[in-house]
Amino acid sequence: MAPSVIVQNGRSELGGILLKKSLLSQVGPRSDPRGRLAPPAGPLVTPEKQQQYRRAVVQEALHHEISKINVEKCSEGEEDPFYVADLGVVYRQFLRWRDQLPMVKPYYAVKCNPDIGVLSTLAKLGCNFDCASVKEIRSVLELGVSPDRVIYANPCKTSSYLRFAQQSDVGLTTVDNAAELYKIQKYHPGCGILIRIVTDDSAAVCRLSTKFGCTVDTATNELLPLAAKLGLNVRGVAFHIGSGAEDFSSIHRAIGDARKVFDVGISKHGFRGAMNILDIGGGFQSDSFDEAAAIVRESLATYFPQEYAAEHGVQFIAEPGRFMVSGAFTLVTHVIARRDAPHGSPDDTPKAMIYINDGVYGNLNCILFDHQSPQPSVLSHKGKLLPYSPEGSDPQSSPHTYSIWGPTCDGLDCVSPRSSLTHDVDVGDWLYFPNLGAYTLAAATSFNGFKCAARIVYVASEDLSQYNI
Repeated sequence: MAPSVIVQNGRSELGGILLKKSLLSQVGPRSDPRGRLAPPAGPLVTPEKQQQYRRAVVQEALHHEISKINVEKCSEGEEDPFYVADLGVVYRQFLRWRDQLPMVKPYYAVKCNPDIGVLSTLAKLGCNFDCASVKEIRSVLELGVSPDRVIYANPCKTSSYLRFAQQSDVGLTTVDNAAELYKIQKYHPGCGILIRIVTDDSAAVCRLSTKFGCTVDTATNELLPLAAKLGLNVRGVAFHIGSGAEDFSSIHRAIGDARKVFDVGISKHGFRGAMNILDIGGGFQSDSFDEAAAIVRESLATYFPQEYAAEHGVQFIAEPGRFMVSGAFTLVTHVIARRDAPHGSPDDTPKAMIYINDGVYGNLNCILFDHQSPQPSVLSHKGKLLPYSPEGSDPQSSPHTYSIWGPTCDGLDCVSPRSSLTHDVDVGDWLYFPNLGAYTLAAATSFNGFKCAARIVYVASEDLSQYNI
C-alpha cells in the first residue's frame, strides 16, 4: 500500500497524492501503478534515500494543499492554517521506543496531542494510553481500545469522573494524597492504585512536581498504611520527571525512591503479590532519547534486577507524549498582512512585521504554555512553491529578518520577535513550522472568534498497511 492522504474535515476521507515526474526523479523511489509515491525498496536503498523519500511525502502534501487554494477567490476560511501529519513518524518513534526500552510498555499521554489519527495509529500498533479526564478516556475507548490498556493518570480526580472510570472498567489510577484514597474507596474500591512520588524535575521544560507527587516518607508512612486499612488495591508506584526533561540523573534517583516504596509496601503492609507495576512517567524527547533510555535500563537493572522483578512479577510502564508525536506534525500558515519598519529605524530592527493567520492563542500556544520557540520557513513566495525541510531553513542563508505576529487583536500574540527567512515575504505567501506535534493543537482556543481546530492532512512515509492504517 502506497502512502495516502486523509483529510480530516468533519469526517475522514481517504485519497492518494499524485506525484509529479520531477519529484520521482529527485527522490528516486518507485511508484505504484496508480502513480503514487511508494517507499524505496531493494538491497541498495540507503538511509539517505529513505530520508529523501520521507521528506518528499510531506513536501508533496504541503504543496498539494496550498496549490488548491486561490486566495483571490476562496471563501472565508479556506486559507485557514492546517497541519500535515506524517503517521510514519509516529510509527518510527513507536518502534524506536520498543527497540530501546523493550521492557517498558508505553502508555501514550493523550493530553500531548489528542488527535484521532494519532490515537488510532498508536492503538493499532499496540500502544496503551495515559488519560487524565473523562473525555480522553472516552476518546480512546471509542476506538475499541480495551479498558485494561488505559491508566487514569491524574492524582486528583473529580468524583463523577472516578465513577465513570469505574463504570467503564478502567481499573488503574495514580494517587498522591489521603483524600484521594477515601474517594477511591467510596466510588471505585476495586481500582488499582499507583502511589505517585515527587521527583527532582528542576531541569524540566515544564515542571510537574510543583503540583503532583508525595514524598517517599508520606508514601511509606501515611498512604500505604491508610490504603491497607481501607482495603484498597495498591499496585505499585508512579513518578514523572517533568515534561521535556534534561537532567536524566533524576530518573535514576526516582527509580531508587520507587524501590523503597515497593519494599515497605510488600514487607510491612501486606501488598506482596499486589505491588507489581512501576510507572516511570514521561518527559522523553526525541533528540535525547537514546541517553535517557540508557539511564532507564541501567537504573532498572540496579533497583529492579531480573530476580526481583521475576519474584514479584513487576511490570514497567511509561507515559511518553512528545517523544511520539512532536516531529510528526507540520503547521502551515498564510501571511495575511505586512507592515514595514519606519524609515530611520535602527539597523538591527526587523525589516517588517509579518502577520499570519495563527498565533499564540491558536496552534502556536506552545510558545506560552510549553516554552517552545517555533521558527517559520517559507513554503511559497509570490506563487512559487519552495522545498520543505523537517529541520526548517538555514538561518545562515536567510537574510530577511522579520517579527512574526498572530491574527488576534492582543499585543501578546507575538509568534517570534525576530525570525530570519530566505525570501522577502509578502501578503499571500505561506510559511510552515515543522515539529509542532506536541502541546499545540491540544490547547488551541477560539479567542477573538478565530477557529481553533485546524484541518489535518495525514500522510504516511512508511507502509502501514499491515496495521490497517
